[in-house]
Amino acid sequence: MISFLDLGKVNKQYESEIKDACNRVIDSGWYIMGNELDSFEKEFSNYCGCKDTIGVANGLDALTLTLKAWKELGRIKDGDEVLVPANTYIASVLAITASNLVPKFVEPNINNFNIDIDELERAITDNTKVILPVHLYGQISPMKEIMKLADKHDLLVLEDCAQAHGAMIDGKKAGSWGDAGAFSFYPGKNLGALGDGGAITTNDQDLANVLRAMRNYGSHRKYENDIIGVNSRLDEIQAAMLRVKLKYLDDEIIKRISIANQYKERVKNDNLKLPSFYNDSSHVFHLFVIRCSERDKLADFLLENGVNSVIHYPKPPHKQTAYVEYNDLSLPITESIHDTVLSIPISPVMEDDEVEKVIEVLNRFV
Repeated sequence: MISFLDLGKVNKQYESEIKDACNRVIDSGWYIMGNELDSFEKEFSNYCGCKDTIGVANGLDALTLTLKAWKELGRIKDGDEVLVPANTYIASVLAITASNLVPKFVEPNINNFNIDIDELERAITDNTKVILPVHLYGQISPMKEIMKLADKHDLLVLEDCAQAHGAMIDGKKAGSWGDAGAFSFYPGKNLGALGDGGAITTNDQDLANVLRAMRNYGSHRKYENDIIGVNSRLDEIQAAMLRVKLKYLDDEIIKRISIANQYKERVKNDNLKLPSFYNDSSHVFHLFVIRCSERDKLADFLLENGVNSVIHYPKPPHKQTAYVEYNDLSLPITESIHDTVLSIPISPVMEDDEVEKVIEVLNRFV
């Protein structure tokens, strides 16, 4: 059986270095906000091309804390609108509503799954204050056009980079285009910890200062709390392991792109719709997502032939019970995507014969 993602095998590649990193933290006797976090923040900033990285507990906190920090700085207020792609994972929307802001759902481009720039422009109102583009499945959004719109309408931009570590346009990486970028280091991500983790990237020193306090109970100095904060800190062991894996991220991206190109060139089946992407680093293939009108039948066929697949995601946020107030919205492109998408195996540890098997099975599907 071909695994959808063999995390044990992914991390086995770096076993000795990961264990050394853990032992280094254990031996240090310092487990929260120490040298490992400080070093990782500097290294990740350098990797993304940003001045600051603020490590937090997870990707959802990265989004939520950034929005709340902008409120703390007086740049947005309760009730302001945030434009967000309708086909995103629910975390993007949870961050908006948790910050007492209003999500406004924007249809995606059906071919590449990212926010449609024309729909985005049409959605802007006097109440719009933030654009939250999601680099879905690993493909960076059309950030040049998004930033032009943001400049034109004086809007803040928060990139949801949870699936797009290392993706770039013209050499400029995800997380360095907007006013801030939010990352997840959930174990299955391209840069995954061995537990939860997240980070915010920014070139805004004022925002970075507020975030550093906000993640730590609102405090820059112990027992002095300047603002209302939370406990959301990337711990030392996760930071240490991420430092190891960051060194190999670009090599893993190259392998993912190679597999994606094989799928693109060799899957020849009119029953399947492959994603649209360029043969460059604008897509780092956290997921390789195809569309099929008989999606469930395809998933069963793959499983019967020894290939695991996953649906990302079966139901869009506006159709979730948690957001019943939006259940009556009609977003046909988004709904079509969620009804037809299927993620097939892609990872840096896939063997050549496994890639061959996936292609062969997909080409046999009727």
